[in-house]
Amino acid sequence: MQIKRLIGINGGTFDPIHFGHLRPALEVVHALHLDEMRFIPAYQPVHRASPTVSAQQRCEMVQLAIQNQPHFKLDTIELDLGGASYTVNTLEALKQSEPDATLVLMMGTDAFAKFNQWHDWQGILNLANIVVIHRPGEPVPREGEVGKIFVDHWVPTLTEEFGQIVDLPVTQLDLSATALRSYLKNGDPVDYLMPESVARYIYEHQLYQ
Repeated sequence: MQIKRLIGINGGTFDPIHFGHLRPALEVVHALHLDEMRFIPAYQPVHRASPTVSAQQRCEMVQLAIQNQPHFKLDTIELDLGGASYTVNTLEALKQSEPDATLVLMMGTDAFAKFNQWHDWQGILNLANIVVIHRPGEPVPREGEVGKIFVDHWVPTLTEEFGQIVDLPVTQLDLSATALRSYLKNGDPVDYLMPESVARYIYEHQLYQ
């Protein structure tokens, strides 16, 4: 079948956004021939403490980071929804606003390893396809309940509008927002770890100090 316009979904706190978020997203766009990749900052993350930086400021940093990449787009849908940011609710809202699109949810292996514990994970697969990104040669979880989900839904290439899982080896940088916040707090340089525009915004607004 001919699948509809492909929209990638890259959700997270982006606290702050860095090259570890950006490079894999670009590789997903090109490998899966996506029409666009939506960066969706969480308003109120469910599985971690609330960020010290406001959702609005995190959105502004994302916009600065992606402004020169035509396939990337900031989507503030989780800010608009408010409350706890559950992926299934976000996908439902996106499907209402983009009924003719096929949604492709981007997820790292760490996140996918706990996918069976996500709120209404079955609902997620009824709304979107999933691309599990991993380092080249790194195995995708195939044991236990998550492994069964992966094997049951895995396909070599996306052919349906929802319910399929593909995996994709990508260039993953051993870089975390936690480490970046520590560098910023200690006054260590963050050159070559994030876009210059984002670093400039952080210094100008004295964030993570």
